[in-house]
Amino acid sequence: MSRWEPLLAVQELDTHLDQLAHRLQSLPVRTELARLEEQMVALDGKMADVDRRRGELDREQRRLEDEIASFQTRVAQADKQLYSGSTNNPRELQALQDDIASLQRRVSKLEDDELEIMELLEPVDAAKAALLEDRSALDRAGESLRAQLAESEAEIEAELATLREERTKAATAVDEDLWPEYDRLRSRFGGIGIARLVGLTCQGCHLALSAVEIDRIRHLSLDDPVNCEECGRLLVRS
Repeated sequence: MSRWEPLLAVQELDTHLDQLAHRLQSLPVRTELARLEEQMVALDGKMADVDRRRGELDREQRRLEDEIASFQTRVAQADKQLYSGSTNNPRELQALQDDIASLQRRVSKLEDDELEIMELLEPVDAAKAALLEDRSALDRAGESLRAQLAESEAEIEAELATLREERTKAATAVDEDLWPEYDRLRSRFGGIGIARLVGLTCQGCHLALSAVEIDRIRHLSLDDPVNCEECGRLLVRS
């Protein structure tokens, strides 16, 4: 066995670790949860709009109620003065009656306006109820997806922990002087720094080496470093 075989064994573990890390980050349930959270944000925006409209109508209703109460107080005061007997002047009595009638018309108009506001509130409240129901459904779906995600993450994390232990043990068999080149090539070639040469083909790039290069390699010691002429990765020969 050449001095490169232990490094190739580490490469296989590193590849598996990379695959698991990618799998961890690209779990379908994670994508589903992200999409669901986007729906929640959009729904919350709609709910904020409804709440804003509800607040506007509430403020208008309170304003009308305050005006109605104020005019009703004035009607009561005028009515009390009219029947108190404090004045017998016909003109003053007529003025009071006119004032009361005017105030009552104003109250009637304000009450009609308030009724319109109450009618406008009904669809707003219905929309809010529907949004709350939708939000509740999204919350339930979110809880389910988070539980699925946590379970999947736990399974992969456990597998990663086991592989890391195996990798640590396998790394002890690798000569120290091989690490710098391996790390450099792994960084350069997307995680694969060393591969096996099978026949004429590099298993890193899956391209065939030239006959001249294969002949040159055959005259080298198995411990001599050899790089693929196509991709530059280290090659392990049997």
